[in-house]
Amino acid sequence: MSSSQPASPAAMQGAAAQHFTTKRLFAFIIMVFGMFIAILDIQIVSASLSEIQAGLSASWSEVSWVQTAYLIAEVIAIPLSGFLSRALGTRYLFAISAAGFTVSSLLCGFASSIEEMILWRALQGFLGAGMIPTVFATAYTVFPRSKFHIVGPIIGLVATLAPTIGPTVGGYITDTMSWHWLFFINIVPGIAITVGVLALVDFDEPHLELLDRFDWWGLVFMAGFLGSLEYVLEEGPQYEWMQDTSVAVFAWVCGLSAIAFFWRVLTAPEPIVDIRAFTDRNFGIGSLLQFCIGIGLYGLTYLYPRYLAEVRGYSAMMIGETMFVSGATMFLVAPLVGRLMVVLDMRHMIAFGLVLFAIGTWQMTWITREFDFYELLLPQILRGVGMMFAMVPTNNVALGTLPRDRVKNASGLFNLMRNLGGAVGLALINEVLNDRTDLHIVRLQERVSWGNATATELLTMLTQKFQGVGDSALMAMKLLSQLVHRQAVVMSYGDAFFVLTLFYLGLTLTVALLHKPAAPVSEPGH
Repeated sequence: MSSSQPASPAAMQGAAAQHFTTKRLFAFIIMVFGMFIAILDIQIVSASLSEIQAGLSASWSEVSWVQTAYLIAEVIAIPLSGFLSRALGTRYLFAISAAGFTVSSLLCGFASSIEEMILWRALQGFLGAGMIPTVFATAYTVFPRSKFHIVGPIIGLVATLAPTIGPTVGGYITDTMSWHWLFFINIVPGIAITVGVLALVDFDEPHLELLDRFDWWGLVFMAGFLGSLEYVLEEGPQYEWMQDTSVAVFAWVCGLSAIAFFWRVLTAPEPIVDIRAFTDRNFGIGSLLQFCIGIGLYGLTYLYPRYLAEVRGYSAMMIGETMFVSGATMFLVAPLVGRLMVVLDMRHMIAFGLVLFAIGTWQMTWITREFDFYELLLPQILRGVGMMFAMVPTNNVALGTLPRDRVKNASGLFNLMRNLGGAVGLALINEVLNDRTDLHIVRLQERVSWGNATATELLTMLTQKFQGVGDSALMAMKLLSQLVHRQAVVMSYGDAFFVLTLFYLGLTLTVALLHKPAAPVSEPGH
């Protein structure tokens, strides 16, 4: 059907428009819903780990792997999607991913030991990961460019909304039913998505002959590189990085596997991923922006709930209700972003979004232990608006300007960058919180001395309060020590927000490196 000679933009637009049918739109919406539950499941367990820990009689270090195993498996599988999508076709890859995700969700719900849970969560992450980049690739290959301002906000909204509301949904399900339903809730939608995709998706044809040239060594090296990197970033902050033997070993595995992986993808006749996509300027800079946006997306989805639980003592349900502001804002702003992409330079929209995000984090640098729903309201609104303005145009600039035959492979790399950004962001945020808390404790303890009149007065007051209860002086000292520690923790949160503020203000400068994308729509009358 395609000619070897390049067609004019108008002809390409017309040809693509012929394929824009109601059936295809409905098929795409089903796929988007599949992507939503795959991304949602990253964070859905985060507010319920203590309940899972109790249910499976696991230690805290073991139960943390319920989330880590999913992330590691997903990070390995996402770049594979480009090759598998070309080999199996969108229809079969997505159906296999949805069906596998559904079955592994069922197994997670029935897990009776922590070992089983970790195994099934890894399988769930690996199989579900194929749905995420496949939706991005479909959006930018099946639909005409005149519709990017519609499909772009849809996938951008899902990619940002799902991790944001994950703790809310998870907390609600666990409070009203049990942690098992965090996984059982996927069964009916998973079956419906699998059947719907098999019935409706007809975007492309499989090329099974590509499987004969599958690069198994490339897969081994990529799994060693990305899996070890994810492990180091997850475990490093709590175990003093290279001072821990397992972290040091995996860091070496990561380094050696990375060398072998890049050698392999640059020399293999059919590489497992084509990293040459990064040579396209807009895709390369867009991927860097996506990496950095991932830091903020997953970083703040971690920072806010941790503050509310650690300092305010909120339950999972209360945290979810407080965090819902960002999700609601994203939902309301998405259509506006789509409309503005038609008339504004998308580079200006990205810069505007990054500045808004920075203003939101700047307001949190004055955080105190009294910050509650209303103090967090405006920062969360700015976060939601900023994230949508930054992410949706970045998706369009990076993937929407590539030749269609390169989008499938590039989509896997693009989504990988967001997830890696999230992993790096969480590691750096944990490091800042740990280091600055220790520093603030030392500084506060120096001030809370017998030479400080305020401290002495507070200690005397606390001692009098505990008179007749026991060793009042010891209890007063213990409470004072707890107050100092809590204040140090709060100050470390302010430092983390300040670092994010500087980071995102600096990131706006990279937007200038992007080429101005072509107008996404043709004018009426063409």
